[in-house]
Amino acid sequence: MAAAIERLLSEISESQEPIEELRCLSTAVSATPLSALRESLSPEKLGLIFSLLNTSDREQVKVCVEILGRVLQVLDPVQLAQNCKLELQSGLNHPDDSVKVLGLQQISRVIGHSEGITEMLNSPEVLRDVIRCVGAERIGVAKEAISALSMLSNTKAGLDALFRSDLLKELKDVMGISDVIRYRVYELVVEVSSVSPVSLGYCANSSFISQLLEELTGEDVLVRVTAIEMVTSLAQSQHGRQYLAQQGIMDKISNMITAADSDPFSSFYLPGLVKFFGNLAVMDSPQQVCESYPAFLNMVFTMAMNPDPTQTPVALDTLGLLGGTVEGKQVLHKTGEQFKTVLKRMSLLATDDTTDLRVRSLEAIAQLLTLPLEQQTDDLLLLTESWFSLLSSKPMEMIRNISTQPFPELHCAALRIFTAIACQEWAQRLMMSTPGFAEWVVDRSVGKGKKAKDCKFELVGALLSSSSIREIFGAQNYLKLRAYLDEGPYYVSAVSTVTTEGAD
Repeated sequence: MAAAIERLLSEISESQEPIEELRCLSTAVSATPLSALRESLSPEKLGLIFSLLNTSDREQVKVCVEILGRVLQVLDPVQLAQNCKLELQSGLNHPDDSVKVLGLQQISRVIGHSEGITEMLNSPEVLRDVIRCVGAERIGVAKEAISALSMLSNTKAGLDALFRSDLLKELKDVMGISDVIRYRVYELVVEVSSVSPVSLGYCANSSFISQLLEELTGEDVLVRVTAIEMVTSLAQSQHGRQYLAQQGIMDKISNMITAADSDPFSSFYLPGLVKFFGNLAVMDSPQQVCESYPAFLNMVFTMAMNPDPTQTPVALDTLGLLGGTVEGKQVLHKTGEQFKTVLKRMSLLATDDTTDLRVRSLEAIAQLLTLPLEQQTDDLLLLTESWFSLLSSKPMEMIRNISTQPFPELHCAALRIFTAIACQEWAQRLMMSTPGFAEWVVDRSVGKGKKAKDCKFELVGALLSSSSIREIFGAQNYLKLRAYLDEGPYYVSAVSTVTTEGAD
């Protein structure tokens, strides 16, 4: 194969229109192990393929990118930087986006190497072109550029290069191209800031974060929506949350929720504000967040009761997040009738609405009812039992009916509710008092497809995780559950067949 590659390279160098030879070379390098390619293709020989990118023939560019994408893998990142730096930089300015992406991916390889990054830091002209790619029209090119720059920022030297050199001005110039590009730069800044308090300090000192925070209350509603998403991402790290608290952002967002009633455009950004506090509550403390910012939980309840389908989904997701923790359950329980009313509304949505809202309601209810064995206390078991009973006058029948409908997502969402309560004794007794339930659990004909089978298997596993299941379900049912678990989710019993072919 090495001889064939040599021959094809020779033919390509002599051809005026080498597209057929390039196709053959692409096939050859794809079929050759990387170890063999390393021996037969030197960086010097790659120069020929790089030179053939300088054409308006899109097919030729496409095949060259395929070849280079394969063969550049054999080069050590340092070797790549030393021998192909100019070619890669040229690729960043190529009119074809696939060449830009190829160049950015290879530069990321170099940056990710402990010695290769030094080569890049000594080539600010290459890094400048990487920054300019953040402003590319195609999002795929911009994503690769953001990834490379984010990787660069994992070192102090990289942070210095990006935020304490002429490259900072380049980054700010790119930021001024448009609203869309500005938010790509914010995306990079948030990614970098999330790594460590030191990284956050660089971004804050460069004024990027203060500019982002100002956009929370900007005139453009759509810009405000995107700013809220970015700030929510920044709050994923503990040092990010501490910084936002120091800047008074939690109070500002709480005030925005309070003032939402007087803003006719609040429906656009309100879900983002609620998501911000929902994530904050789960990462820190549901009780602390809900007590410190009461406007948040009040708005969640309001949105859950709102007939506007754009408001309800985020309320359901947030209630599921909160109720998925013991502390969150206790916070919701303290609201008394207010939460009970919301829970009944969730039940109605689960039985009669669009498929998406039904599924989200069921999944939120499952999170509310989940209570692992190590968290089970008498009080919490009474709480989940009371919440389940609020779903309907016959909640077991209600969930069973949903599970039998011909929609896989509804079937699985309903099964998740049974799985959520399966290790709780009150639920096991309720299951056994429901006619046919024990047989239905081990009936493999119920539910088609991999997801449905996986969900049923999880339900069986959850039942068997409880020490009380044998006593409550009885020995015979217990053995059937054990057999189901041992056989796995996709077991199919063999059926004997008798043929009468040829009989008189």
